[in-house]
Amino acid sequence: MKDVQTRDETVLTNARVILETEVIEGHIVMRDGMIAEIGQGTATGLDCEGDWIAPGLVELHTDNLERHITPRPKVDWPHHAAIVAHDQELAGCGITTVFDAIRVGSMVSEHALSYGRYARSMADEILTMRDKGALKISHHLHLRAETCSETLLEELDEFGPEDRVGIVSLMDHTPGQRQFRDIKKFEAYVCGKHGLSTDGFTEYCDWLIGLHDRLGARHEAGAVAAAKRYGAVLASHDDTTSEQVATSAAHGIRVAEFPTSVEAAEACRAHQISVIMGAPNLVRGGSHSGNVAARELADMGLLDILSSDYVPAALLYGAVLLGQGWDDMARGIATVTKGPARASGLNDRGVLAPDMRADVIRFALRGGVPALHGVWSQGRRVA
Repeated sequence: MKDVQTRDETVLTNARVILETEVIEGHIVMRDGMIAEIGQGTATGLDCEGDWIAPGLVELHTDNLERHITPRPKVDWPHHAAIVAHDQELAGCGITTVFDAIRVGSMVSEHALSYGRYARSMADEILTMRDKGALKISHHLHLRAETCSETLLEELDEFGPEDRVGIVSLMDHTPGQRQFRDIKKFEAYVCGKHGLSTDGFTEYCDWLIGLHDRLGARHEAGAVAAAKRYGAVLASHDDTTSEQVATSAAHGIRVAEFPTSVEAAEACRAHQISVIMGAPNLVRGGSHSGNVAARELADMGLLDILSSDYVPAALLYGAVLLGQGWDDMARGIATVTKGPARASGLNDRGVLAPDMRADVIRFALRGGVPALHGVWSQGRRVA
């Protein structure tokens, strides 16, 4: 069935409409890119046959763009094609706002696993395509500041307030702590992805640890200063101990991506730092790195926001699982809509209400798994 739509209006009716704190049986009117009306009961429009209507999903941290850019190790896919494919995939998963995670900080010394810089050129391509209206959904910049690198400060200096960077996250992937405190997990990840030998892995770890000892503290301070200069939200990544969370709080961090332990999540709550966990962790029932399970934090009331991380389709699925587990679909959906929108400073989206952006999704559940039946970005159907 085609949408019942004039040039500037779409009406969805006979739906379960997920509002900020409740679900109603009703309808929603989108007009001129905004939500114009929400009401109980039916109206003249597209019959949604009892499907769920929710705000468009807001994604704060995804590796999906990098996956499209480098579909295999040492393969550099044409960037415009990668951005378009990434944009289309996210739209097809119900994501209407994304903070594209771009690594800043490179390894330029001779080494088997060295990698070059790309952040400035990639950001330029995204911003140009966005400004030309070539993308289906709303794209923003998220700079992943790799403190265990060689060129972080130089690369951060290539950005300024005019780029409107939304998020800067402090990354430290030095082996033996945070995400990879279990060296065996790090070895399985690195050797499996890059084919390193045992001797090569040991050499690589020693190199990274030495690099962190020389530059880590200076890089962390520089990234904090850069976020303030840009006017960006500052996020931590993989906090493990209460001491690390206290350091994050001292930096002014209010968003913690993927804390790896209950201790860290509890410390985040004490410091009023929102906790982001990976939807794949929730869907799979545990962390692929052997860290705390998202479900455990959800059951303890310590999970605020979900991120699709490395599986875009996991975002809506994870929110539905939370809604079912909490017996509160509005609360579950808020972890992928209002929660991330407010954490990133976006106050014009994330809830279904009059005068908000008409970022809207329609989905049904098939065996408990969400199946999208429509996605609208500013009232325009994009999937």
